[in-house]
Amino acid sequence: MKTKVIVGLSGGIDSAMTAYLLKEDGYDVEGIYMMLHDAIEDYHTTNIATIDKVTKFLEIPYHIVDFRDRFNKEVYEYFVQSYIDGITPNPCVKCNATIKFGLLYDEAMRLGADYLATGHYAKTDGKFIYKADDIKKDQSYFLAQIDKTHIPKIMFPISKYTKEYLKSRVENIPEFKQFLTQKESQEICFVPDTYTQILQKHTNIDMKGDTLDIDGNIIGYHKGYMHYTVGKRRGFYVHGAHEPHFVLSQDKDTNTIVVGKKEQLAIYNVKINNLNMFIDDTDIVCDVKLRFRSQTVKCNLKIYDDYAIIDLEEAVYGVAKGQVAVFYDEDKLIGSGWIIATK
Repeated sequence: MKTKVIVGLSGGIDSAMTAYLLKEDGYDVEGIYMMLHDAIEDYHTTNIATIDKVTKFLEIPYHIVDFRDRFNKEVYEYFVQSYIDGITPNPCVKCNATIKFGLLYDEAMRLGADYLATGHYAKTDGKFIYKADDIKKDQSYFLAQIDKTHIPKIMFPISKYTKEYLKSRVENIPEFKQFLTQKESQEICFVPDTYTQILQKHTNIDMKGDTLDIDGNIIGYHKGYMHYTVGKRRGFYVHGAHEPHFVLSQDKDTNTIVVGKKEQLAIYNVKINNLNMFIDDTDIVCDVKLRFRSQTVKCNLKIYDDYAIIDLEEAVYGVAKGQVAVFYDEDKLIGSGWIIATK
């Protein structure tokens, strides 16, 4: 009896090639499409039409599941409320943990799958998750909060390939040619251009306020604290500034932002909670990534009851509360936690 793999299909090249490669390798493949939001017009109609074409060519069945209510509560509302609360959310980490490798995983197992496969660029040996071979596309950071008990039944078939290789394969598959001209999917699936477009639907973000220095002195003004995230250097006014200033923090209660020079963005110590560790050690020397688009740095991680302290060996700039600290032992993902304080 063939091993049954259910593939999360999104309507993009990565998930389509995931299904293609699994079928090529002789697995019993089925597809599944998640309806998650209605933020973009014709989003599901377009995706389902593509999936219908792909699955007909591969001669595999597919399922459609409606997770919109849970996605709205777990991801969308969390995203909006985080900005209102003056912190920077990470909806992709939240979605992978609660939806893709939570609800979708459960649904795949209910449908009799031996494995759930996705088009993520990451590797797994059934025990741990590792960085993808194509480090430019690596998405292991976004998988750092998933339930470790699910890892043995997860597959990432494209993890050993580059995007360029996948596109070269597509050139020889007429039914997949549309993917060569398809626009790359955006980082946050429900944000068409900027996060403020989403916030404006739910709250007033244009509230002129004071810009402060680190001593609390008023040195300018801004257009509303939700317009700014830690590290931003434009969009606010500083009286008589002759060099760049960066946002150091925001305060929702006073509608103020604190700005300073780049060296004042330097962080050496981070506190995290909601830990999701894949190893049992409590005092660890490892690498940490404090936001997706940053390099890892060496650190010492000390885990206490319900929180942990990260001491960095070198300064990291632009670290925001609400982001995720992800820990690695070389390429191996060993855990993560949500940033609640920095200094």
